[in-house]
Amino acid sequence: MKIPIVLAVAVAFGLLRFMRANLLIWAGAWWVGIYLLLRFGFTAPIPASVITIYMGIISIAILAYMSSSQERRDGVSRPLVRFLTEARFTPVLAATVLAVPALAAANVYVRMSVPIEPPLFSRTVHPASPADITVHDKRIDLDAGENPFRRLESSNPPEFRKHVENGRRVYYQNCVFCHGDTLAGNGMFVHGLDPIPTNFSDKGTIPMLRETFLFWRVSKGGPGLPDEGGPWDTAMPAWEKFLKEDEMWDAILFLYDFTASKPRGREEAAAK
Repeated sequence: MKIPIVLAVAVAFGLLRFMRANLLIWAGAWWVGIYLLLRFGFTAPIPASVITIYMGIISIAILAYMSSSQERRDGVSRPLVRFLTEARFTPVLAATVLAVPALAAANVYVRMSVPIEPPLFSRTVHPASPADITVHDKRIDLDAGENPFRRLESSNPPEFRKHVENGRRVYYQNCVFCHGDTLAGNGMFVHGLDPIPTNFSDKGTIPMLRETFLFWRVSKGGPGLPDEGGPWDTAMPAWEKFLKEDEMWDAILFLYDFTASKPRGREEAAAK
């Protein structure tokens, strides 16, 4: 999570408690605070459709709480009645009445006035991986390197299976939400993503790639793509911020094992 956003929300709640805000203000603060946390508080972006679902649930929960007793209903209605009827609030009420339709109209105008422009990037081939990258202060050779656990497949099969099973755990704890239960790029968040995640079950995807290429894409995510990779700039986070190096290599082993695929060899890649 993004600590500054969380701290800002916590400080705002602390100020409201110090000021002994009424229930109506608290209800609005909870709604706004949760929205800010969902929209801006996570490093990995949450799809807008998912935020809409969550905020609908939060709205129902807040309304249920405010109407759960006569005391709470009075605590909400009294400030509203005063705001609508007392003369001292007339300027604020008038400003509110004017601001609501004005903001709605401005939103429509902005959406309708977005100019139609061609894509910023014209590249039509996915950019190649760099020669090497640095992950957790360690240099990873992508050209001449390989998955450090791949050799166990023949030299120590039981140990290899442990790494595959650990990769299964990593995948289903972190990747399944976008890439799906069957690795087909049809996870629960897929409808909110553009471009959609890679379909690993397609024989034209990971069997055509070296494991080091996948390690680059997993560790650096969408933010790690060069400028010419614009058309493929995805919502995938840089997993090096959340996973250990071994966990990323293990997850890659699992991808190939689950799809019964073999990674592209280094000699083949060099020959082409």
